[in-house]
Amino acid sequence: MPGTAALPGAVAQRFKFPRNGSPPGDIDEIPMTSAPPSPPLLITTLAEYQTAFWLPVGQFLRERGVDVHFLSFDDRSHERLTAAGLPSVNAFDAARAAGSAATAASFEEWTHRLGVADPNLWMSHERVAFGLRDGGELRRKFCAAAAAAEAALGPLCAGGRFPVVVQELGGFLSVVGTFFAARARGLDHYFIEPSFFKGRFLFLKNTYAAKKLSANPTVDLHPEVRRVLEKTRASQSLVIPVKDKHHYAAPERKIFNARNVKRLLQKWWDQRSGKRQEFGYLGAHVAGHLRMVVNGWRLKGSYTSLESLGRFLYYPLHVPGDVALTLRAPEYFDQLALIDYVARTAPASHRVAFKEHPAMIGALDAGRIRALLRRHDNVALLPPQTNNYEVLKAADAVITVNSKSGAEALLLGKPVFVLGDAFYRFAPSVRRVDHLSQLPGALRAFVQSPGTAPDARAVERFFQEVWDATWPGELYQPTPDAAQRFADSLRQALSTNDRTAVIPA
Repeated sequence: MPGTAALPGAVAQRFKFPRNGSPPGDIDEIPMTSAPPSPPLLITTLAEYQTAFWLPVGQFLRERGVDVHFLSFDDRSHERLTAAGLPSVNAFDAARAAGSAATAASFEEWTHRLGVADPNLWMSHERVAFGLRDGGELRRKFCAAAAAAEAALGPLCAGGRFPVVVQELGGFLSVVGTFFAARARGLDHYFIEPSFFKGRFLFLKNTYAAKKLSANPTVDLHPEVRRVLEKTRASQSLVIPVKDKHHYAAPERKIFNARNVKRLLQKWWDQRSGKRQEFGYLGAHVAGHLRMVVNGWRLKGSYTSLESLGRFLYYPLHVPGDVALTLRAPEYFDQLALIDYVARTAPASHRVAFKEHPAMIGALDAGRIRALLRRHDNVALLPPQTNNYEVLKAADAVITVNSKSGAEALLLGKPVFVLGDAFYRFAPSVRRVDHLSQLPGALRAFVQSPGTAPDARAVERFFQEVWDATWPGELYQPTPDAAQRFADSLRQALSTNDRTAVIPA
């Protein structure tokens, strides 16, 4: 995988980590020593719905000789794993056993020891996700997560072994603390991220940065991949990971939903019964969804139809609190401020259209959106039900930070201006904007001279490279076949680890 040095300067700096007191440097530049074959594998789980998937995955891997262990940030998950005979460390108990090592007073010591240069940045995702304002609580959570990860990794490193850590990509402090604990020990760490292609996933080795692919792909499109791309164009359907499908519903249905009500009551009862949970901020969760309902109601009457837009530039709103913004592109976290800037500097010949992410309708404050629309008559909010592919096809160009809509626009042959850390940043014909101040000039130059359409063959080769970088499987797909498929991909993918054969063949 290309090192983070390939990223724009500001982004690359965020993903450099010192290890064991050594000077900061790019993680890909730190030499790795050889280790005995078949080291242990540590997987984190944050909730019972995750554990329902990881449990059969762990069983399949252990049947194939893989020494799988779990770090559970959820009491029910720990109980379920241990009942099934799978080794699990309870993160809450481990942090408590560490005593003063997991208190706020030792926060500075922990961040220095683990090489966390920008702690406020790494705590920012949890501030957004759970609505936390108490910095002391955030610092305690980070220390507790780091202490728990140390407790889980310490025994696995005994005898000169080098365990490998695997987690779902996320910005919660449990995940962040485990990531830094692994890096501080010089261990390889893999994030799992859904890919552009449905039913496939990416591995991110030792980094939070998006997967980087070459600017000049050379492998021609395979017939299977061509069929997938043609089906995607024809169906005009979004690629929605199974684990995120429940988000793609109207705000009202997320609340007045029997499944969600049952889960809420169960979590509430668990809390009353003393069960500890990583996702235990029920009040903030309910309040957030109620705000989404109210925001959705308040925006009725503020929409402009696609047919009445004329010439326009399109900015698809990203998921507001996703790690793609909170950690990968924090400078663009305030998307309404970004749209305001684009509206003030865009060519006069075009309007600026934006649309809420279908999984997060009502997530942004309706008052700010309505004020933005009053302030700029060249800005239009599209109805959230409008098919994204129809908008992409109608737009003259697409502006994005790192949304998958940028890749979908590329697939349709549309000009794409990318601002942030995206897997398609170096794709053929993508127009990279390293600094926001460069965007007005880039848009002006495009309007004055649009240039030729993207090289279709080069774009196809890029998507072939994306396919080749992925593995079959999806997180949290609750069927035995899906768990076995994911386990086989995990075993095969990690067998190519640079140290040695990590997973027995």
